[in-house]
Amino acid sequence: MSSQSSSESRPPDIPTVDPFANVTIDIERGGVAYSRFVELFRTLQDKVVSSSPPENLWDDVSALVEKAIDLLGPWAAPEWQRPAGMRIDLPGRGNPLLVPFVWEEESDSHIRGRVVFRPFHLGGNGAAHGGTLPLLFDEVLGRLANSMGRRVARTAYLKVNFRKITPIGVTLQIDATVDRIEGRKRWVSARLLNEGTLIADAEGLFVELLPDQP
Repeated sequence: MSSQSSSESRPPDIPTVDPFANVTIDIERGGVAYSRFVELFRTLQDKVVSSSPPENLWDDVSALVEKAIDLLGPWAAPEWQRPAGMRIDLPGRGNPLLVPFVWEEESDSHIRGRVVFRPFHLGGNGAAHGGTLPLLFDEVLGRLANSMGRRVARTAYLKVNFRKITPIGVTLQIDATVDRIEGRKRWVSARLLNEGTLIADAEGLFVELLPDQP
């Protein structure tokens, strides 16, 4: 799978507000170097789950990973000072845990983007693991529910319908909408499509946090 550069993944107009916390962020945190590292890390995850080398090679790879852990060890930082999860210009906000969703259009009631499930997300028989779809939908719906200056809300309910197999290595489209808002409650829904064919959809309820809630 070819690497995706930061410029390719960055939408035309990048907001300066984190849609999950409504606070000003620095989209250059970690710089181009962090963008490159995240892509390499995702590729490493792909290689780990799709390789079967001799045992001694796993020892060699483990030594390299241990070295990386040692290099990063002294640089622990509070949540809001880390690039992971805060780089909204990168797929999956630059968090290797998340499915690398790339947003393309966004308004106060709609978000659209694309996503490619990678070998790391494999469940079996060429299909993405079922658990990765709720992860994707929660990320996208949470982004929409919390964007455009809305006060922070958390997931209260998420239902996912699996309509067809979600393929690995295929560019898929995802569309999400705000369906209604009543007080602190925000109902949202999303659809995942493969060349126009619906393969999964979700509906969720997000509830705005009270001032003393984390």
